[in-house]
Amino acid sequence: MDLRDLPLASTELVAVDTETNGRGGELCELTEVGAVLVGGGETHDSWASLVRVQHPLSRGIERFTGISQQMVDSAPAPAAVLGELARMLEGRVMVAHNAAFDRRVLRQAYERAGLDWPAPPVLCTVSLARRFAPLVRQRGLAPLAAALDIEVKVSHRALPDAMTCARVLCALFPRLCAHAQTVGEAVEMLGPRRRRAAKPEARRRPPGERPDLSQLPQDPGVYVFQDERGRPLYVGKSVSLRTRARSHFCAPAGWTERAEIVDYRPTNSELGALVLENRLIKEWRPPGNTALKRTDRWAWVRCRLDIEYPVLEVACEPAAGHAVSIGPLRGKRPAGELADHLTSLYRLRHCGRRMHLREHPSIYGQMGRCCSPCLGDLDPNAYRGQVDRALALFDAPGGAGRALLAEIDDRIAAASADRRYERAAALLRRRERLSGLLDRLGGVLRAVHADPRLVLAPHPAKERYDVLLVVGGRVADWGPLPDDVGELARRSAAALAGVRERPTAVGPDEVDEVRIVSAWMVEHQPPSLALDRAADEARLGRWLALVRTDPAVLAV
Repeated sequence: MDLRDLPLASTELVAVDTETNGRGGELCELTEVGAVLVGGGETHDSWASLVRVQHPLSRGIERFTGISQQMVDSAPAPAAVLGELARMLEGRVMVAHNAAFDRRVLRQAYERAGLDWPAPPVLCTVSLARRFAPLVRQRGLAPLAAALDIEVKVSHRALPDAMTCARVLCALFPRLCAHAQTVGEAVEMLGPRRRRAAKPEARRRPPGERPDLSQLPQDPGVYVFQDERGRPLYVGKSVSLRTRARSHFCAPAGWTERAEIVDYRPTNSELGALVLENRLIKEWRPPGNTALKRTDRWAWVRCRLDIEYPVLEVACEPAAGHAVSIGPLRGKRPAGELADHLTSLYRLRHCGRRMHLREHPSIYGQMGRCCSPCLGDLDPNAYRGQVDRALALFDAPGGAGRALLAEIDDRIAAASADRRYERAAALLRRRERLSGLLDRLGGVLRAVHADPRLVLAPHPAKERYDVLLVVGGRVADWGPLPDDVGELARRSAAALAGVRERPTAVGPDEVDEVRIVSAWMVEHQPPSLALDRAADEARLGRWLALVRTDPAVLAV
C-alpha cells in the first residue's frame, strides 16, 4: 500500500535536521544529522550522528554550530550514517523545518555516497506554521517554538533542532489532522502555494553509464569532462578531484548527458588548481563553463591613470590597463570609505570618470575637499601630483595604514602650530574614524603591482607545495616546488628580470587571474618570501628549511 494513502493520525513521522559545512551548491557537505521519531502526536526515540567531511571546515561555521574539525575527522563515513537514516525513514514520513533545504542536502549526500535516496513523503513545519499559526510572523525555528511556548535551550545542532522541530509538529499536529485525513492530503496541503511550471529535469545518468571516475586521485587539480570526440565540455577544479567530479551527477546539467571521457591535471595545491582552471577555461571556452565564478567578498580601490584627472573608485576586481589597484580589501563598503577618506584628504575629484566643466566650484570644492579641476583652470600635472602622493602611501615599506595615520598626525600638528584648532579637531575625528576603518578592512593595504613575492601554496593534507612567483601583480611563473634550490633561484631571478621587459599595465585577460590569486593569498595566508631583490640559493634554502620546520611561518 502506498504510504500516501495511510491515515495521517496513525502514521509514524520522523523529524529530521541537518547541519552542513556552510558551503553552497555542490560543495555543501553534511556535518551532522539528527532524527526524532514522532507517533500519535508524541515524541519517542531519537538518534544523531556526526558525519565525516572531505573539505576542511571554516572557522565561521565551527563557531556557528559548535562542530569542530576534530569532531568530524573522527566521525563515521557518510555512507554509514546515511544508511542508518534510511532505515529510520523506511515506511515513515519525513518532517523538517524549511524542508526543501534538508531534502536537497540529503539527496545530494546520498548521491555522492552512491546510495539510493529513500524519497519519503515530506512535511515542512514552516508551511505548517504558515497555515495553522498565521499570527506568528517570525517563522524561524527558535522564534516559532517560543511563540508556541516550547522552550529552546540549544540551537544549530542537529538533534536539539530536530527535537524542537518535532515539538512544533506535535503542537500543531491536531490542527493538521483535522484538515487532512491521509498523508497524501497533508503533503498536498502543505506543498507550494503557487506551483511554477515544472522545468524539464535533466536525466540522472546511472553510475554504469557515467564516465569512469576511478582514475581520478583524491588530490588537488583540474578535471576536464569531454564528449566522445574529445572536445572539452566542462573544466573544474577541486582539492579532491574524484569527489568533486562525482558530485556533478548529483544535480545534472545539460553537458553531463554528453560527457563520455574525464581527464585531469594534478596540482599540489588549491591555488595551483585555481590558476590552471582559469587558464584552461579561457583557452578552450567549454560550453559548460558559462562564466567564471565571482564573489563580492573582496574589493579593490582602483585609480585609472589613462584619464586626464584620475579618480578613486571601488570595484570587485583590479583594473585593467594603465592603472593602480589596491587590495584585496574585505567588502565594498569599507573599501568605499577608504576611497572617500583618501579623496578628501588629497583633494581629488569626487565625481565619476567623466568630468563636466562648471562655472562655480562643487560643494566639495567650496568645503576645501576638492581642488576643483572642473573649473578648467587647473594644470593636469598639479592634479596628478596629488594623485601620486595619495597612491605613494601604498608603496610605503611600513604599510599604508601606518603611513596614512602618520600623514594625518603631521597635518594635526601643523594645524595646531598655526592655531587652526577647528581644523585640527576635524582631522583628529577623521583619524579616529580611519583607525577603526583600517581594523575592519581585513585585507591588504598595498598596490597589487607592489611587493613581488615567492609564494608556497601547500597541499591540503600532504607535505607537498606549489611555488608561485607573483611579480607585478601577475603569476610570472608557477609549478611544483623543485627539489633543486638552484633551479628555484634561477626562476625567481628570471621572473624579476621579465618585469623590466614587459609593460606594467595589466591586460584585460589577466584581471581574473590577478583577482583569484591575490584574494586566495589574503584569505589563506600561505608562506611567502619578499622578492625585493633576486633570491640567492642560500637565502632560499634557509627560508625553505624554516617553513618546513615551522609551517606557521607566514611571510619573510
